[in-house]
Amino acid sequence: MATSGLQRINNEIHLYPYKDLYPELHETVFLAPGVKLVGDVKIGEHSSVWYNTVIRGDVHYVKIGSYTNIQDSSMLHVTNGKAPLNIGNRVTIGHAVKLHGCILMDLCFIGIGAIILDDAVVEENSMVAAGAVLPPGFVVPSGKIVGGVPAKVLRNLTKEEITDIDESADRYVQYAKITTESLKNMNINDNQF
Repeated sequence: MATSGLQRINNEIHLYPYKDLYPELHETVFLAPGVKLVGDVKIGEHSSVWYNTVIRGDVHYVKIGSYTNIQDSSMLHVTNGKAPLNIGNRVTIGHAVKLHGCILMDLCFIGIGAIILDDAVVEENSMVAAGAVLPPGFVVPSGKIVGGVPAKVLRNLTKEEITDIDESADRYVQYAKITTESLKNMNINDNQF
């Protein structure tokens, strides 16, 4: 676990303190170039955070479980003293998602560009469609897909869709391994990031 100050990974600063709070990552976590983690952020084993994502645990905590992937250009934040951000295990968070002080339980899928606001809850084995907006306090029931602005329940998920949510977690562990090997093959110096 990383627990102090500015931390360089592959010649890039990814981890920043906020007051006396520092990000803590399991040693198997993959951070792509451009990722910034600030303050009280904890990430479990084999999770991955992809290009240009920002996770700010400054005015409350952010806790991310194991085998979870947070894809490119996502923004994760909290509400001062009121709403932390809790993300479970084996969660897939699509590109450019905005999460703010909400709860994502295990085995859920958040589609590209979705916005989930304070105190909203996405229950296990459920899906948020691309572009959906979940208002504060909205609950996505287990086994359902929601979509729209504001979001509403659209239908039950199929067995195949629920299985794919779980398999997505494994695919992203493999993508992280392949990307790590690819980056090792580059001749990188401090000025390239």
